Amino acid sequence: MTARAIEEHLLGETLESRMRALRRRRARAPGVSREVNRVVENVLRGRSLSRDEALRLADCSREALPWLCGAAAYLRDLGRGRTVSFSPKVFIPLTRLCRDECGYCAFRQSPGEAERLYMSLDEVVALARAAERLGCTEALFTLGERPEQRYPEARQWLYRNGYRTTIEYLHQACRRVLTETRLLPHSNPGTLSCREMQYLKGVNASMGLMLENVSERLCQEGGPHHRAPSKRPRVRLKVLRMAGELRIPFTTGLLVGMGETRKERIESLLRIRDLHQQYGHIQEVIIQPFRAKPDTPMASHPELSMDELLWTVAAARLILGPTVNLQVPPNLSATTYPLFLLAGINDWGGISPLTIDYVNPEAPWPQLSELRRKTEMLGFTLKPRPPVYPEYIRERTEYISESIKHRLHALIDEDGYIRGGIDRYVCTT
Repeated sequence: MTARAIEEHLLGETLESRMRALRRRRARAPGVSREVNRVVENVLRGRSLSRDEALRLADCSREALPWLCGAAAYLRDLGRGRTVSFSPKVFIPLTRLCRDECGYCAFRQSPGEAERLYMSLDEVVALARAAERLGCTEALFTLGERPEQRYPEARQWLYRNGYRTTIEYLHQACRRVLTETRLLPHSNPGTLSCREMQYLKGVNASMGLMLENVSERLCQEGGPHHRAPSKRPRVRLKVLRMAGELRIPFTTGLLVGMGETRKERIESLLRIRDLHQQYGHIQEVIIQPFRAKPDTPMASHPELSMDELLWTVAAARLILGPTVNLQVPPNLSATTYPLFLLAGINDWGGISPLTIDYVNPEAPWPQLSELRRKTEMLGFTLKPRPPVYPEYIRERTEYISESIKHRLHALIDEDGYIRGGIDRYVCTT
């Protein structure tokens, strides 16, 4: 079944009529087994899926995909309504040095390849100020994992500038952005200790670490994470757990299409769901498609089809439930990204009017006018948000540091979205 067929099916009838039919057990499309049908019915009744039930979603056929997407979209509407958000951001690649060597990564550079080992603090602030003038509210700090543990050049640079670790330098960069601009930092520095997370919480509105996948198989020789010690599942799960204990609004997600199976994706989603049910801190789950990069070990690795991406998004919504914020980056599926709205997402992630996506430099962000048009075309309202989601601002204030709260409230409206809305970024005629 093509992505176009999915779109035509889902737009051909109302959500209400689809779900009425589902509940009457008359909506089983060709290829939908009784077991999968029963699993989806349980979700729609408000039940949290057991592991065995969730794993049955892996058996969903291509013919059943529109039906599965329809159920996921309905569940999203129950929990999140018809608002779709994005974060106006600037991408700050503080350093591209990294101790890991993931098989798919084109962001990582060695000291001999890098134009500079680290951005200077003045460069960071200048970039943040330029972004502020364009209406950005998020400073996304993305950087390699503990480069000083691998490269003497990184250790020497840090020592010359008065720092022992990259995390110390990141803290100072976040502090400068907080005090010298109106932007709010969101940091993705890799794996951290509890002490480091507490240290960074005071200068970040939110933080993130992609789980990617819980499969140990991907860490074996020949796998994408074989030469990446920080990608061991137990290490990353420990960080996600500590973030919950520290009450940090946290972003995580899956990288899909790097050789994992459907069942491995489901197992990964279940671990995220279980941590969120325990701590309530997972503010956002990203489903990020693998994109092959030239000059990497996985340059010839096949990418997932749109049908498989839609299955993954729909399964994520059904497993994670109606209220979790679910995102797919629109720049990684440039011509087809609106389809993800029909499979249950409610967020587009960070969109920058100033900087490229340094992790996927070949994939430009959509223009906000285009993003608005395509989002509204499917009956949704597009709203800009800060790097911490509105429900944490309104209902979970203990998750936000005192040093962040007053800066945050200066940016938002009564609902927790950026004051001025989308019209602040897209002129209407």
